[in-house]
Amino acid sequence: SDVYKRQYQRRVHGIIQKGKEMPKKIATENINAKLGIVMRSGKALLGHSQTLKAIRKGAVKMVIVSSNCPNLRKSMLEYYCMLSKTQIYHYMGTNTDLGAACGRYHRVACVSILDAGDSDILTAISGQTLNPVSYTHLRAHETLRYLVCRLLLEKKKK
Repeated sequence: SDVYKRQYQRRVHGIIQKGKEMPKKIATENINAKLGIVMRSGKALLGHSQTLKAIRKGAVKMVIVSSNCPNLRKSMLEYYCMLSKTQIYHYMGTNTDLGAACGRYHRVACVSILDAGDSDILTAISGQTLNPVSYTHLRAHETLRYLVCRLLLEKKKK
């Protein structure tokens, strides 16, 4: 029971010792809490197609992808985020867990954060600030054939 008390104190008070990594369960709960704050006070889009449209516009600050998102969609999102220099976070839970963290009763494969609101999720996950690439540069690299070839090459490497 002492272990649980210490974990609770770390989670509530944000006490993390230097050199020690936060346990995965507590880290996931922390992300869930921050994501809930984003959904209440900020602006976020749910779903694959809305996320891709927002990335093309350059309005997205961070993309969160569930662990069981289909490989083709995940690689497409990673590629777009790489081109637009947008932060991407691979959520440790399934799409059902991500939907619950967003306060929805349905499955959510990916979430794009447009405005964090009162949450510090952008700085907590990664403190990098990158400049986006132009819209025409994104459209020039957008071919489904390239993404499929890239996915097949990744499978061969494994």
